[in-house]
Amino acid sequence: MATARDAAPERAQYWVVPVVRGLLALVPAVVITFSQDHSAAFGLKAFGVWAVVSGLVVGALALRKLEDRGIRSLFAINAVVTVVAGLLALTVPGGLPFLLFLVSAWAAVTGFVELYAGLRGRGRTAAARDWIVGGAFTAILAIVFLLLPPDTVTAVGLIGGYLVVLGVYLLIGGFSLKWAEAADAQTSGSERLS
Repeated sequence: MATARDAAPERAQYWVVPVVRGLLALVPAVVITFSQDHSAAFGLKAFGVWAVVSGLVVGALALRKLEDRGIRSLFAINAVVTVVAGLLALTVPGGLPFLLFLVSAWAAVTGFVELYAGLRGRGRTAAARDWIVGGAFTAILAIVFLLLPPDTVTAVGLIGGYLVVLGVYLLIGGFSLKWAEAADAQTSGSERLS
């Protein structure tokens, strides 16, 4: 019997992707939280290192674990945009205006692309809900950074806050996918015995 789950755009073990992404988000969040330096240079460095590592690692994992070519290409776009934003943050000398612009542009592009991927995968995968929430949250970050009064402590603090919330949400979502996968496997195994 065919179900919506049969047409899922992700492979088994996809839960690893949001868990790794969540863990990678928590590392700079902790660094930002416990650092007394909330300068624009520090914010660019923290964002840049996270973006390069996250873009490469999560992009590679997503490309490997996603089957649907359309959704896979959306996550490839997000990975490239994230790595480019990280490289710009690490190499272009800039202050607070550059930090605000870079994070706004990155969050707008990646947020809306992930939101679109979630809407496109709705009904076919449980991960779509997490993509919608993660994309919406990232798009909201872009709007907040556009409306933010220019203050380095607030801007860098918001990056840390964003990464904490996103990281915890992704960990919960990833482990929920894992446990749902295990429950589905157990249910289908008991159906075969009947």
